[in-house]
Amino acid sequence: MPHTDDLDQVRTAQSLVSGAQRVVALTGAGVSTDSGIPDFRGPNGVWTRDPDAQRLSNIHEYVADQELRQRSWQARLNHPGWQARPNAAHEALVTLARSGQLRAIVTQNVDGLHQRAGSDPATVIELHGTLYETACLTCDEHRDMREALDRVAAGEADPPCLVCGGILKSATISFGQALDAAVLSRARDEVEACDLLLAAGSSLSVHPAAGLVGLAARSGARVVVCNATETPYDDVADVVLRGSLGEVLPALV
Repeated sequence: MPHTDDLDQVRTAQSLVSGAQRVVALTGAGVSTDSGIPDFRGPNGVWTRDPDAQRLSNIHEYVADQELRQRSWQARLNHPGWQARPNAAHEALVTLARSGQLRAIVTQNVDGLHQRAGSDPATVIELHGTLYETACLTCDEHRDMREALDRVAAGEADPPCLVCGGILKSATISFGQALDAAVLSRARDEVEACDLLLAAGSSLSVHPAAGLVGLAARSGARVVVCNATETPYDDVADVVLRGSLGEVLPALV
């Protein structure tokens, strides 16, 4: 199958997108890199440059190590997502939605940029949660992240839950945590009903999100994979395009 981004393959992908009636976009960190939020596994990814940083996303280490939690709170306080603005990739999906073709965005991102770009929040399925809320690991109280960050800025290195005193973290899915079953079920339903899955900016190496590509193909959907590097699902795709998502996605819509 074609694995290049030459003009013929771009035209093939454009044709698949224009002819689809029920598109689902599966988006990953590569969609937000042009907004200044680095990805994780790319050549300049957060974990590529600092393998130890991956420990911050491990729930077992987070719970066991208070010093690690303190590092995590500093990372949240200085997260580039707070200043990030949507880029052309996010805006391309808004354009596709206005055509009536895009039924859902299933995203691995936690930055909220799809919604800030103008995508209907009701159509954005956040598989890995959101950076904009905190969650207590004991009582599951959810609150605005800004409240906790203000406490960190005021000197609380590891702010506990204000309800029960339990450990707080961002309302995102860490390694070792299960995805919300209802959220995953909704994503699967949308993917099974689509006639085109547009996988954009994801390494497709984290499950169960990555498995949605195979689910789409088995359900009869066409698959277009757009990513800067190879993915394990390239051979499942009808077309694979390489390059910056800020250039590739606008070209398709």
